[in-house]
Amino acid sequence: MTENDVDITPYARLTPDLILDAVEHFGLITNGHFLALNSYENRVYQIGLEDGSFVVAKFYRPARWTDAAILEEHAFADELVRQEIPIVAPLANEQGETLIYYEGYRFAIFPRRGGRWPELEDEDNQLWLGRFMGRIHTVGSSGAFQARPRFTPQKFGRESYEWLMQSGFIPAELEHNYRQASEQVLLQIDTAFAEVPDLRLIRLHGDCHPGNILWTDNGPHFVDLDDCMTGPAMQDLWMLLSGDARQMTLQLRNIVEGYQEFADFDYSQIRLIEALRSLRLIHYSAWLARRWHDPAFPHHFPWFNTPRYWEEQLYTLREQQERLMMPALDLF
Repeated sequence: MTENDVDITPYARLTPDLILDAVEHFGLITNGHFLALNSYENRVYQIGLEDGSFVVAKFYRPARWTDAAILEEHAFADELVRQEIPIVAPLANEQGETLIYYEGYRFAIFPRRGGRWPELEDEDNQLWLGRFMGRIHTVGSSGAFQARPRFTPQKFGRESYEWLMQSGFIPAELEHNYRQASEQVLLQIDTAFAEVPDLRLIRLHGDCHPGNILWTDNGPHFVDLDDCMTGPAMQDLWMLLSGDARQMTLQLRNIVEGYQEFADFDYSQIRLIEALRSLRLIHYSAWLARRWHDPAFPHHFPWFNTPRYWEEQLYTLREQQERLMMPALDLF
């Protein structure tokens, strides 16, 4: 079964009663507390238990991943936890299972872990994150995924762009200019990757934006390995950077300093930062378009299907053309 085979409202039957019943089917006794958490690809809920504690139930989008791909996600999380890396891994039931079927849905149960967004401008936090990313990538380098996606500019850039051009979402008056800008950016992305010919691919978090890093007084912990993949190490690092070239250079210098306490850093991948940013830009638009049939998406992203959105995307693509022509950040 593919995503196209799934009903256009894949979560229509996912009622509060079904969710609580699923958690009890896992082997936990609930107290009726139920809170939907922010998640659009999957459906994620905080569930109260009889003893006053809480767990998080994650219901996977039907047909998005194979069972094998989800189990690789779980195994990677467990591997990181066994190395004492602060990642939130799924719990197992009495049978040792982490991926559970219930009433046609697949779900997993996670411990609840609180925290706040990281203060990425803090130099000590940058060093701290660098150390943990180095540890994650050391574990990632020690094995290989078989069922998870493999990051390529073709898959995340060209295929997303081609899907968008056939989707009918781009306003007719902007289509020509959007096509020209995208094609130019995709060529520049190909050039950037060609300049790193010996690019090493490892197991990654895959979507390491600040929202997937929670900070407490004891430091950071990482959540949501839903997009873990095989790809270049920089894919997990560039989203921790912000600001102009000078600011990003200072941030990356601190992150790399911490990173190299646990893993070798490939300086040639710095050349990929703006290429990876550009790929995410195109891929994100395609993701919204592909999910537009899900009622949650028009509700939470009402600005997406508007001329203004596509005008802003065109402007940003042209900005990326200029960024891609600039020299890579120099940490020395």
